[in-house]
Amino acid sequence: MEAYWNSNLTAEERTEDLLGRMTLKEKVGQVNQRMYGWHAYRRTPDGIELTEAFKREVAFGDGMGALYGLFRADPWSAVTYGNGIPAADSAKAANRIQRYVREHTRLGIPVLLSEECPHGHQALDGTLIPTNIGIGSTWNPELMERVYSFVAAEIRARGAHIGLISTLDVLRDPRWGRSEECYSEDPYLAARLTEAAVRGLQGHTPEELRRPDKIAALLKHFCAQGAAEGGRNAAPAAIGERALREIHLPGMLAGVRAGARGCMAAYNEIDGIPCHANKRLLTGILREEWGFDGVVMADGQAVDRLVQMTGDHESAAALALSAGIDLSLWDKAFTTLEAAVKAGKADEAQLDRAVRRILRLKFELGLFDKPYTDESAAPHAVGSEAFRLHNLQAARESVVLLKNEDRQLPLGPRYRKIAVIGPNADSIYNQLGDYTSTQPPGKGVTVLEGVRRAAPPGTEVVYAAGSGIRSGTPEMIQEALSVAADADVIVLVLGGSSARNFDIRFDTNGAAIIGEGSPGEMDCGEGVDLADLRIGEPQRLLAQAISAAGIPVVGVAIQGRPHALTDIEPLCGALLCAWYPGQEGGLAIGDVLFGKTNPSGKLPVSLPRSSGQLPVYYNSKDAGRPGYIDQTREPLYPFGHGLSYTSFEFDGLRLEPAAISLQELESGRRVAVSVNVRNTGDTAGAEVVQLYIKDLEASVTRPAAELKGFRKTMLEPGETKTIVLELGWEQLALWNRDMVFTPEPGRVQLTVGGSLAGACTAELILTGNQ
Repeated sequence: MEAYWNSNLTAEERTEDLLGRMTLKEKVGQVNQRMYGWHAYRRTPDGIELTEAFKREVAFGDGMGALYGLFRADPWSAVTYGNGIPAADSAKAANRIQRYVREHTRLGIPVLLSEECPHGHQALDGTLIPTNIGIGSTWNPELMERVYSFVAAEIRARGAHIGLISTLDVLRDPRWGRSEECYSEDPYLAARLTEAAVRGLQGHTPEELRRPDKIAALLKHFCAQGAAEGGRNAAPAAIGERALREIHLPGMLAGVRAGARGCMAAYNEIDGIPCHANKRLLTGILREEWGFDGVVMADGQAVDRLVQMTGDHESAAALALSAGIDLSLWDKAFTTLEAAVKAGKADEAQLDRAVRRILRLKFELGLFDKPYTDESAAPHAVGSEAFRLHNLQAARESVVLLKNEDRQLPLGPRYRKIAVIGPNADSIYNQLGDYTSTQPPGKGVTVLEGVRRAAPPGTEVVYAAGSGIRSGTPEMIQEALSVAADADVIVLVLGGSSARNFDIRFDTNGAAIIGEGSPGEMDCGEGVDLADLRIGEPQRLLAQAISAAGIPVVGVAIQGRPHALTDIEPLCGALLCAWYPGQEGGLAIGDVLFGKTNPSGKLPVSLPRSSGQLPVYYNSKDAGRPGYIDQTREPLYPFGHGLSYTSFEFDGLRLEPAAISLQELESGRRVAVSVNVRNTGDTAGAEVVQLYIKDLEASVTRPAAELKGFRKTMLEPGETKTIVLELGWEQLALWNRDMVFTPEPGRVQLTVGGSLAGACTAELILTGNQ
C-alpha cells in the first residue's frame, strides 16, 4: 500500500508521499476548479447521472482538485426542484462524484466539494439565516457560532466539504450592492463574528474537521472589497497601509487565529495591484506574517482578468500562483499551467506549493480515509427543528428598534384591525437576500404571515402591496389606502430587494447585470450598486399617502444595505430595521411587533441621511471642521444604536488597574473594565454593553471612537449585573508612525454604555516601560 493511504501517518507525511508520485498533469488537475458543479450531473427518471462534461474534466487533470456548486440552485445556475439535487438525494450524488474520481484516475485522489453558504447553504432545501448585516445586528457571537454549526452540519451531511462564507468585507460605502454580506462597518465587531463563523463551521480544534458535521471555512473576500471607490462592485480600494491594517485586515487575522482553512482573494485592487497578484498581501502578510497555512482560492474568473497585465493566460496563471493563489475558480488561466511550466513561464516549485496545500486539506478533512457520505444523514440534518429554532432566535436578535415614539410598540389588543402594507410585506424572496437558493412553495414566513400569527385572537389583519420595489401605479396606492381606511394601525413594510429572478441577465461570474440608470425590482446584491441610497420613489410616494391618512404608522425596513430613510422616518411613529431576516424573519418581526420578543438588536453600521453625506461610518477621523453647510455630519441613526421595550442604566465604571505600563501589557497583563448595568423597566430585556476607546495622546491621528469590547446580557426587571470587559495589548496598540503595532504612553479615554454615546467614562493611563 502506498504511504499516502496509510492513516497512521500524519497529514504532512501523506501529502509529501503523494506529491512525490504525481505527474505535472496531475498537479495541474489539483489546482483547478474550472467546472460549474451543476454541469457535472443530469437528473433523469432513474436518478442522478454524471455528464460527459464532468468525465472530460476529470480526464483533463487525471483528477480534480475541487468542484464548485454541485448543489447550487438559483436563477444563475437555472437549477430548480425540477432538475436539481434535493437534500434526500445529495449524498448519493456526492458519493457518485467521489466514486468516479477514485475509480477512474491513477492516484484516486478525492475531490473537494465547495459550496456557497454566505447566509446558509445555497442549495435546494437549505436553511437560510439572516444575511450578514443582520447577523452583525445581533452582537451575539455565541448564538451565531451555534447557528453556523447547523449550517456546517447541513453541508457536510450532503457530502460537501468547504463552505464559502463572506466574513471579511468591512462596509465603508453602503452604495455597494454587496453591503448585505458585511457584518459591520467596524473591524472589531466583524472580527468577533468571523471567529464565530469559523468555529461554528469547523469546530475549535483541527481534529474536529474530520467530524461528519463540520466543514472547512473559506472566508471571503481578501481584502478591502468593502472599500470600493464609489461603492462600485470590484472597483479599486483607495486606501493606504494604515487603513488596510486598522480596518480591513483584522477580520482575516481573527479567522487565521480561529483556524480557518481557506480564504478567497478579492476582485478589487489595492494601490494599483489586483489582490490576485498581490504577493505582499497573499504571501507576505497572510502567510509569512500571520502563519496561515491553508488554501487561497481565486474568485470566479479573476485570474483571467490578470491577462490585461500579462498579455497571455499562461503568464497570468504564473503571476497568480507566484502571488499565493492555490486554487482556481472557473478560469482558463490555471488550465494552462502545464504549458506554462514547460515553457518556463511558471515555476513548478510554486505549483508544488499550491498542490501541497490542497492535498493537506483533503487529508485534514479525512477524505482519503472516508471519501463517502452516509446517504441517510441529510434528511435529518437539513432543515432540522433545532436549526429552525436557532434561526428564529437569530432573526429576532437581528431586528433593531430605531424609533418608538410614545411607546407605540409593542402592539396590543387595542388594535383590532391592522393593515399590513408594502412591497416587502408578503414576499419571501425579498427577505432572503442575494445568493439565495430556489425555494419551494410555502417555505418561510413573510411579515404578513408573521403579523397574523402573532396578533391576538380576533384581530383582523388586511393587506395590500401598495407598490413594487422600484415600480408602482397610483392605482396600487389607492388600493392600499382603501384597504387601510378603517385600520387602527398600519404596518408599513418597505425597503429593498436582492431577489434574483429567471429573467435577469448574469455575468459569467454570476453577478447580476442591471442596466445603468434603470434599477429594477432587484436593487441590491452582487453587481447591483446604487448612487442614490433612498428607497425607490414609488415606495416614498406610498409612504407619504399612507401617512396622510392620519392612521398610526409602524415602519419596517427590509433591506440589504443601509438605505437613507430620511424621507420615511418622520412618517412613522415607530420604526424597525430588520435587514434581510431569512426564512424565519416574518415570525421574528411579528414577535417583536407584538412584544413577544423584546428587541435587542444594535446597528452594526451607521444609517446615513443621504448619499451625499458619505462617508458616514462612526470610526472616522475628526477633521476639526464643521460638516456640510446644508446637512449635519451626523447619521440618521448611529452605529451601536438600538432601542428596547425596557430601559437600562449604567454606573460604577471601574478600571483595574487604572494605570498600566507597556511592559505589563507586553507580558500579558490586561485591564479589567467593569460596569454595573441595571434593567430599570418592567420588562425583561437584553442589553449590549459597548466599550469604546479614544486615544488622547498618540503619534498618529486616531478615530473619533473605536469599539474594543462588547457583551450582550439578559436582565430581568430590576436586575443588576456587573459586566467585566478586558483591554489588553491588542486592544490598546496602534500602528505608529513607523507602521509598528504597539501601544504608546499616554491617556486613553474609555466610554461604556448601551450605545456609541455611552453612559460612563473613565481615563486609562499607559506609562512607558520602567
